[in-house]
Amino acid sequence: MIHALTLILACQLAGEALTRLFGWPAPGPVLGMALLFVLMLASGRVARLVQPTGEGILRHLSLLFVPAGVGVVGHLQQLGTYGAGFALVLVVSTVLALAVGAGVFVIVVRLTGDKDKSDA
Repeated sequence: MIHALTLILACQLAGEALTRLFGWPAPGPVLGMALLFVLMLASGRVARLVQPTGEGILRHLSLLFVPAGVGVVGHLQQLGTYGAGFALVLVVSTVLALAVGAGVFVIVVRLTGDKDKSDA
């Protein structure tokens, strides 16, 4: 488990270093996750090493949201003042994200073409 956590954190660190070094707009942890994914595809040993630890982290992912909940409770006064605005922004951004995701899906389907439907 220690080796797997070390590898996961090393990939995150490498991602952070690359994004800061080259000034890329992507978040470092996302780049690190992509690096880890490539490593797992290249080596089955790496995938077998990381899998149990990754599953354990995912099983307890809800614990990572506790600090955010504490932050909200710590700023309840501001939430009361700006709550309607927060709610509006949350709803609008969710709807926009869903619309963009659906739009990209439709574009990809059109670009790749569905050969099953064209044969009918």
